[in-house]
Amino acid sequence: MRDRMNVYFPPAMLKQIAELADRKKLSRSAIVEAAVASFLSPDGADRREAAFTRRLDRLSRQVQRMERDLGVTAETLALFVRFWLTITPPLPNDAQAAAQIKGRERFEGFIEALGRRLQKGQSFLREIPDDIGSASSASDTGESGDER
Repeated sequence: MRDRMNVYFPPAMLKQIAELADRKKLSRSAIVEAAVASFLSPDGADRREAAFTRRLDRLSRQVQRMERDLGVTAETLALFVRFWLTITPPLPNDAQAAAQIKGRERFEGFIEALGRRLQKGQSFLREIPDDIGSASSASDTGESGDER
């Protein structure tokens, strides 16, 4: 036996209920009953908590990847700067103007290459796990990863 209850819905919500009922080939009452049962269900809070937990876990993994990428980027830049400062001798005063012109040309070429690479969706940071994985698998098999 069922008791009757009159409820009022906004027209937009009533339209959504009717469209869902048509798609699922159910009555509007069955749709509303299922929604109310889900809302009143004691495990509804557990499902919401599980959904929040999954989202938080996903966000935590994304933040961890960003931290790793930032760390790799900082280490890469620091290593390059140290290497560059170590091997680059100071220029005599008469050669500095020509070196600055050449430096600007090389920097423009670098920016163009970077732009092309980013347009293609390529990322140095995405290559790193592949390089590390292939180097460790080569060392596991006794092969040298330096052959090029």
